[in-house]
This record gives sequence, C-alpha cells and structure tokens, in this order.
Amino acid sequence: MNPTEPIVSQAQAVRLRIRAGEITGHTSGLAPGCVQGNVVILPADLASDFLRFCQANPKPCPLLAVSEPGAAALPALGTDIDIRSDVPRYRVFRHGEVVEEPTDIHGLWRDDLVSFILGCSFSFEWALLEDGLRLRHQDEGRNVPMYRTSIQTTPAGRFRGPLVVSMRPFRPADAIRAIQITSRFPGVHGAPVHIGKPELIGIRDLARPDWGGSVPVAADELPVFWACGVTPQAVIAEAKPDFCITHAPGSMLITDLSNSRLAVL
Repeated sequence: MNPTEPIVSQAQAVRLRIRAGEITGHTSGLAPGCVQGNVVILPADLASDFLRFCQANPKPCPLLAVSEPGAAALPALGTDIDIRSDVPRYRVFRHGEVVEEPTDIHGLWRDDLVSFILGCSFSFEWALLEDGLRLRHQDEGRNVPMYRTSIQTTPAGRFRGPLVVSMRPFRPADAIRAIQITSRFPGVHGAPVHIGKPELIGIRDLARPDWGGSVPVAADELPVFWACGVTPQAVIAEAKPDFCITHAPGSMLITDLSNSRLAVL
C-alpha cells in the first residue's frame, strides 16, 4: 500500500479486495492509518439491550456507529460500505453457538438486522508503529492473541459475560510508552486493562489463546493486555440469542476514518 495514497482510497481499495474474496483472514496491518471496527449484527428487538451493554462497557465496546434496521450501509464510516460483504470473514451464531463462518452474508440478511461497529485495537497499532514500537504478531504474520478472562463485564438486559483481552508483549520501557500512546485512543479501547501476571485475570497459559495466534513472550518482556472487541462474542455465547452475526476474530471492517481523528490530547 502506498503511504502517500489518500487514506480513503486506501480503505476503499482494501474493501474492494475483501468484497471480491481476495482477503479472507485477519486485517492487522492492512490500510495503515484507517480505523478498523469490530462488528455485531443483531435483530432489532435486541438492539436496545446491546446498545446499553456497550454504554456500560466502553473499554471493550467503544461504539463507532449503529445502522438503521435493515440498512447495509454505514455512511458515517464510509460512503460505499456494505456490511454484508466488506468483512473478510463473519461468524453466524444461533442460540449462542457458532454454526458457520462465511465470507459474505447477503443470503442471511434480514430487514430487522441492526449493525453495531465497535472500535478495534488494530487501529491504535498504527500509533504504536509510528512511534517505533514493534508488534510481534505482525512481525510473525499472525493474528493478535486474544484471551477470555475472569473479569466480568457490566450486565445490561440479556447481555453479560467475561471480558476478552488482546495481548502484545513489550519490554518494560516500551510497555510504559505503549500505555501512554494508547491512552490517547479511548475510541479504540484506550489504555491497557492489565500488565503482567496473566493468572491474576484468569489466563492460565499464554501459549494457548482462545482466539488468534500464539506469540512468544521473552524473559525480559511483559505481556500487556487491552480490552478486546471480541468480548461481545463471549457475551453472545452466554446470552444465546436466536440469531446473531459478528466478524470472525481478527477480521475487521476497515473504514474511511483516519486513526488520527480518534486521538485525544
């Protein structure tokens, strides 16, 4: 991707490749500088409860946009977005169980479906890289590791369940810098929720993430944990709605928004 290319055309180019089925995996590192979003699509009768869940849990569920019922477009995030085809891989839940992982959901679309787009840590990775911090999962071509924790979210209506976190290892000095940088991006999870000692948040084995790829943590490094937008999927597994669609972990919606617009001083 040409770094001098306008950010909107970068995002559109990647979405066109996704729409064509050329990209079906994770989106970490794609369209640098563009905001990426987690996706939750629910029937309208559950939308109010899920909206309140997001408001009660802004760290894992920072809300970027909500669609009108039945609308596939998200004009606040991009002029040409079609939520039915612009995510590399989806997850279809029925009664809390994943039943398929398609790359297109046109055939499942209904007039009562409401799309929620939540901020994603892949967006603040851009700021970490800009500051010269290395990201091991990107260096190794892997999806970021994600873990279910023992920390409980704040319930709202039918929705309740465990917090999910993503992990990136850093040396202590770099971990401090990562905290400073990501604190400026509350719209994409903000500062970490935990550093070091994974057992204190219910993670037994860093080498066995619940989602994503495994990355090594060196002896001179600390595992740093951020709230993760896969949290709604863990919550959906507990709430067991009749029908729900999400992104597959790591396979995000790439928007036309610039990451720099989400930064706060």
